[in-house]
Amino acid sequence: MPRPRTERGAAVVDVVLVMVVLVPVVLGILQVALVLFVRNALASAASEGARLAATRDRGPADGAALTRAQIGGAVSSRFAQDVTAAQQGRTVEVTVHARVPALGIGGPAVELTVTGHAVEEPP
Repeated sequence: MPRPRTERGAAVVDVVLVMVVLVPVVLGILQVALVLFVRNALASAASEGARLAATRDRGPADGAALTRAQIGGAVSSRFAQDVTAAQQGRTVEVTVHARVPALGIGGPAVELTVTGHAVEEPP
């Protein structure tokens, strides 16, 4: 049985109305997933760098270098531009500052700062 002429094109309008809501939601979920992935990778690299720097024969510079290398291998070396390592007493701290652009393509960015700590091995 053919449809009445008054409903022609109604499916196209329905799809457009749903897509107007659905596309921004999906893009927002992807952005959150990207930021969380990068944050976790940076935190892991900072922790590993601090652990290396806390070993007996290594220093903060070695920890910062390992952190940069791990960030470059896990996500991108552009996130490893601002890595600092310092030793305060027996504690080594590696800090990473990074900007994660919207969906990885530019535009407004999310600022991330993560820190890894480790206690220096006793002599």
